[in-house]
Amino acid sequence: MPAQPDTQSGPAAGGTGGAGGGPVGGSGADPGGESLLAALLDGMDAALCAFDAAGVVTHWNREAERILGWTSREAVGRKGLSGWAVRSADAQEIESRLLGAMTAPGRQVHEFALVTKDGGRVLVRTQSSGVRDPDGRPAGVYCAFSEVHTQIDLERSIALSEALFDDASWGVVLLDADLRPAVSNTHAARALGVGRAAMLGRPLGDLIAEGVDELEGALQHVLAAGTPPAPADLWVTLRTGRNGRSDAPGESGGRGDGGERRCWRSGMLRLASPLTEEPVPLGVAWLFHDITDAKRAEQEASRVRFRDTQLHRAARAAAECEDPREAAALHLDFALAGFADHALLDLSVGGRLVRAARTPSLAGPCPPAAGSGIPVRYMDAHPALQALERCGSVRTSVGGAAVPGWAAARSWPEDAVHGMCSVLRSRGHTLGVVTFLRTAGRRPFDRSDAMYAEDVAVRVAASVDLAETVERDQRR
Repeated sequence: MPAQPDTQSGPAAGGTGGAGGGPVGGSGADPGGESLLAALLDGMDAALCAFDAAGVVTHWNREAERILGWTSREAVGRKGLSGWAVRSADAQEIESRLLGAMTAPGRQVHEFALVTKDGGRVLVRTQSSGVRDPDGRPAGVYCAFSEVHTQIDLERSIALSEALFDDASWGVVLLDADLRPAVSNTHAARALGVGRAAMLGRPLGDLIAEGVDELEGALQHVLAAGTPPAPADLWVTLRTGRNGRSDAPGESGGRGDGGERRCWRSGMLRLASPLTEEPVPLGVAWLFHDITDAKRAEQEASRVRFRDTQLHRAARAAAECEDPREAAALHLDFALAGFADHALLDLSVGGRLVRAARTPSLAGPCPPAAGSGIPVRYMDAHPALQALERCGSVRTSVGGAAVPGWAAARSWPEDAVHGMCSVLRSRGHTLGVVTFLRTAGRRPFDRSDAMYAEDVAVRVAASVDLAETVERDQRR
């Protein structure tokens, strides 16, 4: 069993006790080696004590002193723990457990109460291992211990980490200081469309096509400034096919979103090393959850509320117009807000469509067109003509960018890329067509847009019908 340096002797040690020690007998011990051992023991995070074969305390480090209050000078050299570190009534059982580790195989784990210097009691968890001399005979016991609540906290942290990376319903990714994934859980790998191993060490730009700048900017901010106060909702578009999915055998694929935009509610935590005096950033923990469906439902509800408000405001404003045609144009003005960039109103005259109103090239109200009575030259199978024939709405689109000649061929403004034509019906008659156009940068019209356009068309048709009725009455 190691002997102790002479610098820290216990009351019964005869000058041979300390935090560190050398070989039994100590005559050939290296003082530098003993100092190094003492420094190593005192630098441990766990409390440590040791006993020789007779049960005499030979080592007692600073963490043991911190927990129990007994200094190394007071502890080293005492025989057993009875009467000072444990209650006399418990001493025999506790010492038999500790010293029994000398002959037991492996490491022994026990929990019991120790007594502090001020008379308090601390429940500790110990791990004891026997020590043998060069001949293989039992020479003593080393015992590491820590407060039970500290050990439980550690075990909970480890259990939480394992649960997050195994069964969590949130995606969890640990990124290094270069913002490259270092560890991920199954949920995150599935959401990103790659296997867990395939995503490690790759730039986020290899996995995310759109929204990666916003994501990396948020991660950089957390790395520099710390954890944000609240989660952030980030919209991303994943890379698909060869660009983003792993082709490695055995790797799990994603949902096959095919480039669909997803909204991830993301929480981010800066990770710092607990082993340094000054916090050293190790990276960022990124936790995210897909809320695309809820977000789209929220956006749709907000859009419906806004459109209902616009219809209500338009109806109140139109009620103050003396000229029904002015009221029809007013309905188009209110409909454009947040919905389209251009609106055209064509009325049916003698089986042909004649332009009655259109939005100006610059911002402003939608004025009535000059009453030339000349039909609009629409190409065959034009969406407006199809809407007339079907008595419904017709949608068309050229894509995300303007194509030269596409809009001109349809007698629409050159910057139009998405169009929708809705028929005007009132009292069982077809009165014309209203056309809404969107420019590049806007999404194509969808079914909910068609329903809104039809609501607007009903109100425009009512105003047009009233105007024609008034005009007929005036001619009589």
